[in-house]
Amino acid sequence: MKLTWLDLRQLAPSTPGDGGPRDAMLAEATQQRIDAIVAADPADLKDVPPTISRVLCPPGPELPADAGNADIVILDHRHGPLEEWQARYPAVQLGQFIEVTDAHTLDLACASARSAPWTVLSFRDATRIPLEIVLAAATGATGSVITVANDPLDAEILYGVLEHGSDGVMMAAHAVGDATRLKAAATPATPDIALVELEVMKVDHIGMGERACVDTCSYLRPDEGLLVGSRSRGLILCVSETHPLPYMPTRPFRVNAGAIMSYTLAAPDRTRYLSELRAGGVVLAVDAAGHSRYVTVGRVKIERRPLLSVDACAPDGRVVNLIVQDDWHVRILGPGGAVLNSTELRPGDRVLGHLPHGDRHVGYAIDELCYEQ
Repeated sequence: MKLTWLDLRQLAPSTPGDGGPRDAMLAEATQQRIDAIVAADPADLKDVPPTISRVLCPPGPELPADAGNADIVILDHRHGPLEEWQARYPAVQLGQFIEVTDAHTLDLACASARSAPWTVLSFRDATRIPLEIVLAAATGATGSVITVANDPLDAEILYGVLEHGSDGVMMAAHAVGDATRLKAAATPATPDIALVELEVMKVDHIGMGERACVDTCSYLRPDEGLLVGSRSRGLILCVSETHPLPYMPTRPFRVNAGAIMSYTLAAPDRTRYLSELRAGGVVLAVDAAGHSRYVTVGRVKIERRPLLSVDACAPDGRVVNLIVQDDWHVRILGPGGAVLNSTELRPGDRVLGHLPHGDRHVGYAIDELCYEQ
């Protein structure tokens, strides 16, 4: 889980319990289980509950004589080596703050990330390349890198730099709601999707129609694809074109997904028709173990092709239908990530699917009478 540090240093000092903005933000941070509160003065940490780490980040050249009840003290790198300050603050963990503005401060940041328990970084320039360099330099290190974020959107990006991302983000709180937004940026956006085995009942050639290939902006893994189905209560896992073909190169970013009226998951609790997908939108990629992630749509290719209808039976007895292009290179995933050519499916074969709860209205689950056949 990524770390969330809420910086309250910019707020005017207040008396604990006076009901001011600081009290409201601290209450929100506690409710949201923010990992740490950052303050400039030890006195501002007295009312922070012990369930939240208390981080002292004093300004200027003058440092307090003691750290109060702080758990972590972050010193500006210009104060010198951390070892020289451990005697003053013997009961806390020490870390360094470095503003990266040039090659020299970038080198300092890399060295700190390799050796210090905590390294807090601020980057002057908008590029993410310096952070990428620091994270690469810190590979295998036991300390944590915390990066200053301007807002929740910036935090979300920082959490994903070099895929691994920064270990944590420090963001200044300006209003009630900022702690909630920071926590949302740090929380994994996509839960695992529950997959079940479906037994193929019938495969029919059904003539011509429009099908959609979904081209994403990501490389998809060999056992990863999109959940697609003709009915909202049953979807089948269509695999990406990462597997070799004799007559054409692979397209590891593509899923030959299905007929244009088919549903797919755009979020764990939201479906969209394949015909609705557009460049810049997102869909949910799912692998054979049910792990999911958002991928950005780069293009949707809709073309008229022969179509194949696959009916499969779920463990609860419901019938799941999938209509795909009638060609052997369109593939479906089976148990254990087995890759199955759709045109070679036979009754009794088993495929992976997902059984959403509830019918759908404009993509959202609803509880109403709805027949799909």
